[in-house]
Amino acid sequence: MRERSCALVVVGNEILSGKVQDSNAYFAARELRKIGVALARIATIPDDLDLIAGEVAYCSRKFDFVITSGGVGPTHDDLTMEGVARAFKRRLVMNPVLEKLIREHFRERSLDAGLRMAQVPEGAVLNNAGDIRFPTVQIENVYVLPGIPQLFEAKLRALSTRFATDPYFMRVIYLSANEGVIAEHLNDCMRNFPELMLGSYPRIGDPDYRVKLTLESKNADYLERAFRHLMGLLPVEAVVKTE
Repeated sequence: MRERSCALVVVGNEILSGKVQDSNAYFAARELRKIGVALARIATIPDDLDLIAGEVAYCSRKFDFVITSGGVGPTHDDLTMEGVARAFKRRLVMNPVLEKLIREHFRERSLDAGLRMAQVPEGAVLNNAGDIRFPTVQIENVYVLPGIPQLFEAKLRALSTRFATDPYFMRVIYLSANEGVIAEHLNDCMRNFPELMLGSYPRIGDPDYRVKLTLESKNADYLERAFRHLMGLLPVEAVVKTE
């Protein structure tokens, strides 16, 4: 089964200071999972060129592709594009396609600031998809997305076919028993199905269930065999429902 890994680099002092609540990481995790991609790292870093460059360079080496979120506007603290350029030891250059779009979009009094967004790392390419007005900048395996959730979500959806790989399959078990009761059964299942992705998530104060188990694999047959094995171990009276 084909595997693809991704890292998400969230840039912004506003996230780290609690001024803005990040929703992009949650959205990306869910959307990438739907298309079979493992989001293997989420890094939230401040508006600092060296930190941006270091994190992007590291993630670019370690993962199949990298998505950045935030820091691509026209203001003084929008440093992501320069940080990405520094990660690849490239200089920033004016992209004529972006320049044309920005000149059409910005009023004269704000044009100089807006043109900052037309500067991209040398050698970058533009990805157009769907009805996205401003294309997504790509340098090597790094895709630079805005931090505004509505724009981030639209751009990630537009890029999804580029990232998609073999899907994950999942089964879910809801239990009325606590983790202490089922721990030995989970260990047994993992011994017999070591490639299974098995998660156990306690729920406090929910009258319907106490633990949610998720079983995942890219091999549907392997998943079903693991599911049946675990169901045979769990106390029947503790199983609330399965999905």
